[in-house]
Amino acid sequence: MSALSLVDRSVIEVKVNQENILNVKNLSIYYGSNQAVKNISFEIAKNDVTALIGPSGCGKSTFLRSVNRMNDLIPISRSEGEILYEDINILDSNINVVALRKEIGMVFQKPNPFPKSIYNNITHAIRFSGIRNKSVLDEIVESSLRKAALWDEVKDRLHKSALSLSGGQQQRLCIARTLAMKPSVLLLDEPCSALDPISNAKIEELILDLKHEYSIVIVTHNMHQASRISDRTAFFLNGDLVEYDITEKIFTNPNEKKTEEYISGRFG
Repeated sequence: MSALSLVDRSVIEVKVNQENILNVKNLSIYYGSNQAVKNISFEIAKNDVTALIGPSGCGKSTFLRSVNRMNDLIPISRSEGEILYEDINILDSNINVVALRKEIGMVFQKPNPFPKSIYNNITHAIRFSGIRNKSVLDEIVESSLRKAALWDEVKDRLHKSALSLSGGQQQRLCIARTLAMKPSVLLLDEPCSALDPISNAKIEELILDLKHEYSIVIVTHNMHQASRISDRTAFFLNGDLVEYDITEKIFTNPNEKKTEEYISGRFG
């Protein structure tokens, strides 16, 4: 889908940045009078895994939700600044939010499959977009489940309830459901926090595989996970973006003392 479809305008010039998929400029986010994110600016590279780290309540998930306008669902939330996706400010009031969420998909901390079959979980949103042809739907289901490394485990029970899957399988199903919409960006809000170590490892393997096709931003409290799977890391603290750099540098030679203290477990 072109970024043109995100904006309710008849004509707009789009200059596609070949290096970065998102450009955050002077972004502040408020819940009422509380400023949860404080004037942050940074760029997120295409086909990289970008990890957002920091203690609870520091603004990581608030920022992540702003990237596909989930904060719109909170009446007291408001934003200032810009988040540019292919040079379009997705915080603009005339953005088509439904189209945006197809381009920038999100998977939440707790797996949330619909109380439907595995097949219908994948096709639920696709049917609403107008696709009804069974052979097309079948192809999308298989392709999405394969990308989520789940096809071989569920191909013989596609019409069984998704709620019968294990926690790790449910989370991969939620990823497959998001991938079925063919997004460019995948937002993951602590996708492994409720999973056992084996399921966690499968999700990490999946993320490393998916980055070749998608740009991924992940919130995680697991420092080992961030160091294993991400290309770049952003350290948030009290709503500020303290430091953002190549992950290896963040974990071995950070510029900021607060970053080193957090990485080493002295607070958080």
